[in-house]
Amino acid sequence: MAEVLSPLVSDRIWAMPVSGAVVKFLTYLVFRSEFGGNLPIRQKDMAKEYKITPQAVSLLMAPLCDLNIVLRPSSDGRGGNSYRLHPFAAKYETPEDMEAAFRHTVQAIKAGDFPNLRLPAYVSAPPAEGRPNLQIA
Repeated sequence: MAEVLSPLVSDRIWAMPVSGAVVKFLTYLVFRSEFGGNLPIRQKDMAKEYKITPQAVSLLMAPLCDLNIVLRPSSDGRGGNSYRLHPFAAKYETPEDMEAAFRHTVQAIKAGDFPNLRLPAYVSAPPAEGRPNLQIA
């Protein structure tokens, strides 16, 4: 089954003020998430599956929560936090599902009922052609 990834985060991932390890962990979270962004896995289980400590999961999750890419709605009653991806960062089953979720989310943000993403303002894209002039200091 094909899936649709939101371009709002995936196309701007290069500009996020986070480390490469956090970007890699976000990719894992998108993979593990359900359509629409729900993460049906506890932090403790993420640690086992990702082969890191629960403290390392917290460290990787913190910048994503600060940017509202990952939302922490409430305690799940099982001794851990429940998480979900922001609808603008989630995957969807169809383009129509994504459009409907985006419309609903924009209305909720405008009404003040839902947080917006905290991504840096668009300045310029990386070069489309050729190789960037990267040098070791």
